[in-house]
Amino acid sequence: MADSNDEPTVPVVCEACDTTNRVALDDVAATVAQHNERVHGGEPVAEVDPDVTSALHDLLAADVVEED
Repeated sequence: MADSNDEPTVPVVCEACDTTNRVALDDVAATVAQHNERVHGGEPVAEVDPDVTSALHDLLAADVVEED
């Protein structure tokens, strides 16, 4: 779990466990992988909040369009 400092955090959700947690940006991939391995036998159940992922995709797509 992320400390309460200035480090950016990302919401991670696991619908199967009915949990949401904020994780330090640098730790997201490892935290999600560890949770899925430990709790769900490696199945990709926990994930970055889909709303955040969608917003990030939109920002990246807009940036790519601006470069063209």
